[in-house]
Amino acid sequence: MMISSQAFSSFAVDDLEKARWFYGEILGLKVTDHPMGILEIHTKGNNPIIIYPKDDFKAANFTVLNFPVPDIEAAVEALMVKGIKFEQYSGNIHTDEKGISRSKNGPSIAWFKDPAGNILSVIES
Repeated sequence: MMISSQAFSSFAVDDLEKARWFYGEILGLKVTDHPMGILEIHTKGNNPIIIYPKDDFKAANFTVLNFPVPDIEAAVEALMVKGIKFEQYSGNIHTDEKGISRSKNGPSIAWFKDPAGNILSVIES
């Protein structure tokens, strides 16, 4: 039954207007209002991603949204120009000075946060 279902993702934020600005203006995604008082983010080939307000919001401490990109260097540079600061990790996951993790076991990936503190990534596809 679930195999044929078209699933969609959702996550909470503390401020819908900041989310609208960030996802629309900074990330350049199409953001639309939904009559239920939530936002929909539209990405290529997917169902809309739902962003909803939550009064007792706590930012996710895991990646809630990944953006596949063909060139991680170019994507990181373009986002840095827009003021995005990439997370720095050491230990099991290590990032370089730009915030890019490069592994022989998987794709290159860089993590950043939305205004609510949710973790997002660009991942080289």
